[in-house]
Amino acid sequence: MTTGNFQTADQAWRTVLGKLELAVPRHSFETWLESTKGLLLTDNTLTVETTSAFSASYLEERMLPVIESKVRESLSEDYTVTFVVEGQRDLFSHRDDENTRQIKKQSNSSISTLNTKYCFDRFVVGDSNQLAYAAARAVAEAPGTAFNPLVIHSDVGLGKTHLLHAIGNFTSRTGLKTRYVTSEQFTNQYVQSIQTNQTEKFRDDFRSLDVLLLDDIQFLAGKEQTQEGFFHTFNSLHLDNCQIVVACDRPIEELTVLQERITSRLSGGLTVDVQPPLFETRLAILLAKCHESEFEVSSSILEYLAEIDYGSIRQLEGSLNKIIAWSQFKNEDISLEACQALLSQFQFTRNSIITDSDVIHAVSNHYQITSEILEGKKRNKIAVRSRQVAMFLLREETELSLAAIGKILGGRDHSTVLHGHDRVASLIDLNDPIVNDIGKIKRILHDKTFES
Repeated sequence: MTTGNFQTADQAWRTVLGKLELAVPRHSFETWLESTKGLLLTDNTLTVETTSAFSASYLEERMLPVIESKVRESLSEDYTVTFVVEGQRDLFSHRDDENTRQIKKQSNSSISTLNTKYCFDRFVVGDSNQLAYAAARAVAEAPGTAFNPLVIHSDVGLGKTHLLHAIGNFTSRTGLKTRYVTSEQFTNQYVQSIQTNQTEKFRDDFRSLDVLLLDDIQFLAGKEQTQEGFFHTFNSLHLDNCQIVVACDRPIEELTVLQERITSRLSGGLTVDVQPPLFETRLAILLAKCHESEFEVSSSILEYLAEIDYGSIRQLEGSLNKIIAWSQFKNEDISLEACQALLSQFQFTRNSIITDSDVIHAVSNHYQITSEILEGKKRNKIAVRSRQVAMFLLREETELSLAAIGKILGGRDHSTVLHGHDRVASLIDLNDPIVNDIGKIKRILHDKTFES
């Protein structure tokens, strides 16, 4: 379905709303979704109109996964959903079908799915991300000439995807053919090209780019044929001095799940990391978020939030969203005491450190096995699955190195631990039932309800 027709977009969105009404709590639907309208439907994007900047922000931050899921069910295709505020309709109203097609044909248009909210101006710079920001900015301003490829790595939720989109939004505005894809999207497009005998078209599409932005490259693990396709795409673009930017969740030297020739190519550019923000940066992020949402929160509450050592910026912003939503529902300003009560169940500070013993105990309890089995050499299904889950959680929930995790789990080497972690990560990406196991164990770890 490819059209810029408002009526068609609104019909499609009303179909989605019917499914969402059954999928989310009634008060959530009435508060956030009921008044929305479908605005524009193009090849891969559904634009939805909301009544306020805060509503748009809330839907994107808190409800986007379920919305995109219901869009997929309703339209039988993957669409990126973006939100605009009522009054911005004029920005889209001149785009009929022919204009949309012409825009796609122009060489100076972006053919990627870029989130315009993620721009350099909205990226809060601090000591933890200053180098990554500077490198991203340099690449955007002079693509293909400095730092090519650029590799940005960090834990989840710290801003590397924001920087990828910021680069893409900048370069597409300057007329460069830009594409942002996740490794899953790259894989799906590559596999589809093979199934439909259109590999030449796939090659031409990607090799005609000026800027390629690939997110979460670690999820190409185990996909040898897709890695082959990426390797040749990389070589072709690099030879033509086209800019390549890659994001991942670990340093290049730990990307042992990828072919060595790929990691060797990535090592030839610049690698930068993004660290968790410190207090001053967290406070600046909160202030920027309040300004963006046009909502005033007292300095005492913002400082209280900034003191909390969240695992990611998303969690930090999520707490602020809870406070704003509470104030809007109650139609009153929130006090510091009420804020503390509201967030008490969500706070995990430096004092709530999860240890390797916590993880081993929680995983053993969940799978009803002994820690000796978890750390031992047995290779039956439950032993292997539980051991890989332990590797994943030790990697995600603690600061332990791969070597240290391997030592805890019976003296295994770091490559075994990395393989176990990535195996679980790939299953999560495929929505395997293991997602439920991970969720239950994480709740136990964070609630600290199990006995030590």
